[in-house]
Amino acid sequence: MISFNVTKKYPNIDIRAAFDITNVGISVLFGVSGSGKTSIINMLAGLVTPTAGHIELCGRTLFDADKKINIAPEKRNIGYVFQDGRLFPHMNVRKNLLYAGRAKANDLDNIAKLLGIDNL
Repeated sequence: MISFNVTKKYPNIDIRAAFDITNVGISVLFGVSGSGKTSIINMLAGLVTPTAGHIELCGRTLFDADKKINIAPEKRNIGYVFQDGRLFPHMNVRKNLLYAGRAKANDLDNIAKLLGIDNL
């Protein structure tokens, strides 16, 4: 389960988002350009710190402004596939997938197939 209820104040806009996802698997966040989708994903992943609120994943608090909890991105165990290319150009596909250190070499076939890049 994901419980997400945050506010992020930027100089020209405030983003407020609240949702609960009870069946954690593959979820989709969609909206018009500029609606805050990337900011929401970045807050969930820990790449952007919300101004207020809380984020919980499967009963584990990732962020809580009132309790001053903010788990580091690398400790959240959240996968993030960027929309644009973010691969290390000096590494091949296999080395990029193994870079995080969490993927095992024998899992690469499944990961590549899931991402639709098994032909690479």
